[in-house]
Amino acid sequence: MSLICAKRINSKTMTSDGLNLRPIVVGANHKSSSLGLRDKLFVEDEQVSEVLDSVRALGFEQAMVFSTCDRVDLLVMTEDPEAAIDPLRALLANRAEQPVGELIPALYAHRDEQAVRHLFAVAASLDSQVVGEPQVLGQLKACHRLAKDSGHTAGELESLVQAAYAAAKRVRTETPIGKRPVSIASAAVELARDLHGDLGRCTALMIGVGDMGELVGRALSQGGLSHLTLSHPKPARAEHLAQTLNCHLLPFEELADKLPEADILITALSARVPTIDPDKLRAALKLRRHKPIFLIDTGIPGDVDPAVNRVEEAFLYDLGDLERVAMDGMNEREADAVTAWRIIDEEVTKFMRDRDEREAVPVLTLLHDLVEAERVRALGDSPNDAAKATHLVTARLLHGPTEALRDMAAAGEDLEPVERLLRRLFEPREEDPS
Repeated sequence: MSLICAKRINSKTMTSDGLNLRPIVVGANHKSSSLGLRDKLFVEDEQVSEVLDSVRALGFEQAMVFSTCDRVDLLVMTEDPEAAIDPLRALLANRAEQPVGELIPALYAHRDEQAVRHLFAVAASLDSQVVGEPQVLGQLKACHRLAKDSGHTAGELESLVQAAYAAAKRVRTETPIGKRPVSIASAAVELARDLHGDLGRCTALMIGVGDMGELVGRALSQGGLSHLTLSHPKPARAEHLAQTLNCHLLPFEELADKLPEADILITALSARVPTIDPDKLRAALKLRRHKPIFLIDTGIPGDVDPAVNRVEEAFLYDLGDLERVAMDGMNEREADAVTAWRIIDEEVTKFMRDRDEREAVPVLTLLHDLVEAERVRALGDSPNDAAKATHLVTARLLHGPTEALRDMAAAGEDLEPVERLLRRLFEPREEDPS
């Protein structure tokens, strides 16, 4: 027995432990494709198992599909990522009911390290339409759970996805990227929290049923607002929205009585005459013992008299003000993204290094087994003579490599790379147990 036996390590030995499996991502997102195409590719939760069974039928045991309004990605573990591209493209083309050739320009294919980086960036919400969207990680976890529950994940894919979660956690922990408001509605929620703190202790009053007012009201409710009341001069126009937002409906003539109870006032009437003027607000603030009111004017033209800005304890923001806050948040997120991408690159490098080190395990195990076998055999041949035993171990371990090197020299092969490898392998290390 000799080190020449290392030739027995082949692709079957490696892949039986999953060590040669590489990730590939084939898909379409908001940057590469149209919304219409993504609608055709979209995979409902109840369709995930069927789609992944189709992927398995192509010969890929480990896979998951990530499907949102922004993207549809197939993540697959395979020995040959390059060979996997065409069948996965064909699967997506079949789903979209389009010829593959027409679909290819809208699809991307990320292989191995590029696929790892793509997944990590998606998990950290760096590849979203709005950078830093907090819900993306939850969507990814839901898709991962569906793939796991249907039996399409295993060790290699699990390791990759868990590493993506860890990368996303680092981004969230080490940067404020998901905390900046980037929409008018989220800006309103953030400002309301800045003024009043916990929204669970706040009451809001919404006047009118304009679209932007509805978005702000919905965002506040999702942000934890405890109580929302809706009022409109024409009650019939407010009934449907009141049901949609699950809020109370207030007769318009009772508005003045209810105003002092409002910590947050949303206006969405767009009437020709301001609905809220300084006098009405001063009266309400007096009854509130000057506890501040946050006014969100979404009307065009505005529903709140601009003179309200001069009333103490009244904090008025119109759509222009909220848009500026949102733009500031967007700019800050873009700046935070630079740091976030550095974190992603560090995590990708770490993942690839750890994977490569794991792939050395079979070779290292074989090397240790070979040496141990020769040690045991030598001790058996000379149980009471340590010098002879060590001589036998040395001779037997070197026999195979010596013959192989002679054959290589005789064949005119360049031995310099072998010499460099030997020096690298057998150079003494500080932690040498001897």
